[in-house]
Amino acid sequence: MYKKLEGMLNAEGRRLGIVVSRFNEIITGKLLEGALDCWRRHGGKEDDVTVVFVPGAWEIPPTAAKLAKSGKVDAVVCLGAVIRGATPHFEFVAAESAKGIAQASMQQTEVPMTFGVLTCDTIEQAVERAGSKSGNKGWDATLSAIEMLGIYKQL
Repeated sequence: MYKKLEGMLNAEGRRLGIVVSRFNEIITGKLLEGALDCWRRHGGKEDDVTVVFVPGAWEIPPTAAKLAKSGKVDAVVCLGAVIRGATPHFEFVAAESAKGIAQASMQQTEVPMTFGVLTCDTIEQAVERAGSKSGNKGWDATLSAIEMLGIYKQL
């Protein structure tokens, strides 16, 4: 018989770091609201949340890595919104942001890091993912962080 490990959805007594992009703030503000709502509804206190605002999605990975290494948080949630435009800029920013967050999350910090950066073709898609038809991806990323806190604790 195998041993089963699962994260409990309880943020009580934990400290959360959120790195959020100011670019596309109409979207990222909603992602942040969803993240904070999820944290509170799972027993976390807002006083135990540190929110770091960065200019754009490009700046999220190094900031998330530094926050994880700081010892001030138990988990890091990365929030942003990259929306396709008429130039290839979207591909570069979306890909490097995702790759950078993945690399930052694999550093030896013992701090789970989750990905809540929207990469959408249109503003309408972003709005849907920031709290309308498709739920709120800020909430989802925070829920994943809470679950991973429980898993890391058991490991």
